[in-house]
Amino acid sequence: MDKYKLEYEMKKRKISQEELCKKIHISRSAFYRKCNGLSEFTQSEIQAIIDFLELESPMGIFFTEKVS
Repeated sequence: MDKYKLEYEMKKRKISQEELCKKIHISRSAFYRKCNGLSEFTQSEIQAIIDFLELESPMGIFFTEKVS
């Protein structure tokens, strides 16, 4: 999860964290935990974010490549 890319997409569309949390039905504290890697977004939450932000490709935000 790349929280900076998600924040960029939100700012680009002028959508606040509060608006996004309401749309995907989670608290702001849950959103914080998910963005900071303390828990994970569910598939339905990811889909809701993709739909609400009208993202063409969520790969760079939710599915970052790990290099070893």
